[in-house]
Amino acid sequence: MTAVLRVVPLEIFAARRPQRLIERSLMVYRRSWIIIVSGFFEPLFYLLSIRIGLSDLVGDVTYDGELVGYATFVAPALMASSAMNGAIFESTMNIYHKLKYQRLYDSVLATPMTVPDVALGEIGFSMMRGVLYSTAFVFTMWALGMVGSWWMVLSVPACALIGFAFSAIGMTATTFIRSWADFEYVPSVQIPLFLFSATFYPLSSYGDWGWVVQLSPLYHGVAIVRALNVGDVGPMMLVHGGVLFVIGVAGVAVASRRIRTLLLP
Repeated sequence: MTAVLRVVPLEIFAARRPQRLIERSLMVYRRSWIIIVSGFFEPLFYLLSIRIGLSDLVGDVTYDGELVGYATFVAPALMASSAMNGAIFESTMNIYHKLKYQRLYDSVLATPMTVPDVALGEIGFSMMRGVLYSTAFVFTMWALGMVGSWWMVLSVPACALIGFAFSAIGMTATTFIRSWADFEYVPSVQIPLFLFSATFYPLSSYGDWGWVVQLSPLYHGVAIVRALNVGDVGPMMLVHGGVLFVIGVAGVAVASRRIRTLLLP
């Protein structure tokens, strides 16, 4: 417990009203819901292209010593990527606009709400956006016959954990952004994560570079959702989940400190 308290500021445990910022975001998006929905389509198009043609071309792949269809192998990874995309989209440019131009958090902190409320509220809503994408995605997989196990009912909570980790990463990175031009760096990180997190190929395909792939937060999310889809549930899922949880908690801690530094000098 002492080690946890050293990493996470004590003030985070005192957060009481983060749901107020979540409520505000929900109210704002009532009239601009298309912005939320649009981010779902990119991984969906990948999914359809694989299901319609590429799956037959590639055939089966070896996963954990067993042969599985390529579509069944890739679809869970795209679902995890969808959760990542939703979380990053919401926790970067949107938060930057609120922080630097709208000055929303200056007004929020003039109320009884605190810095941890701001951090947890925004990260919470970003996580919800990722969960929304992944929920729609798993229903699409089911409709296309790409769900391989009933364990997939746990994939949405798993994607919530993915969304939590990437929301925390995104918000932390946003507090260091100097101008809109710096957002060019976001896709330069997001796209390699998408392509090289064992998304389209088994980890064994990377050979001696497999350890680099395992440094990717998305890889751990992909591993969880993929294992659920094939019914390969084991203790390693706790390891992958633990990595994502630690990343998320560390992100909340750093984001809180950064917001305090920026707004309460």
